[in-house]
Amino acid sequence: MDKAGLRTKAILLYLAALPVVGAMLFLPAGTFDYWQAWLYLAILFIPVAFVGLYFLKSDPAFLERRFKTKEKEAKQKAIVKITALLFLIGFLIPGLDRRFGWSSVPFEVAVGANLLVFIGYIIVFLAFKENSYAARTVEVEKGQKVISTGPYSVVRHPMYVGFLLLYTATPIALGSYWALPLFLLTIPAIIFRILNEEELLRRKLPGYGAYCRKTRYRLLPYAW
Repeated sequence: MDKAGLRTKAILLYLAALPVVGAMLFLPAGTFDYWQAWLYLAILFIPVAFVGLYFLKSDPAFLERRFKTKEKEAKQKAIVKITALLFLIGFLIPGLDRRFGWSSVPFEVAVGANLLVFIGYIIVFLAFKENSYAARTVEVEKGQKVISTGPYSVVRHPMYVGFLLLYTATPIALGSYWALPLFLLTIPAIIFRILNEEELLRRKLPGYGAYCRKTRYRLLPYAW
């Protein structure tokens, strides 16, 4: 895909995602008087715009890889379907929570959770910046090399560290305790994805086994 086509696709996806996510929050809430949702959307979508512009200029091939969504591995396809369902239900519950007043999340707790969402996205960006092959799908491309610098020198899957922080902080950022269990279910889903991904990388990516011996931990230093 040429750069102009890539830019057009990025803009269209961005313009489509914003109202969709907004609708998932505000329609169940039945009101626009939902400050947690407005703050969350700002923290989520403003950085995404700048990051998109950054990669359009510095690494368009990375963006093209991120636009690929069709998994080749059967196990990964199952994980994607499960997590998509979790997110669909999970993003509807906070609005219902706001409508019916099920939760009472203190202001400072919700703001702190939004800060964690932002920190999680920063970690994801640093992983993307370091590894141009951090595609959305699990596969090994021709010419792909093991990345062991930057955040990859600390843990083997810094991108998932960022996503887990972002995901698990999301329900509290949106003012809902009731949505938290669904988002916590993304933890075993991502762990399963990592284990399957590493199995493939050990088979197909030269040097990955040595990298695993050097960088021992997948997500949490001194833990796992």
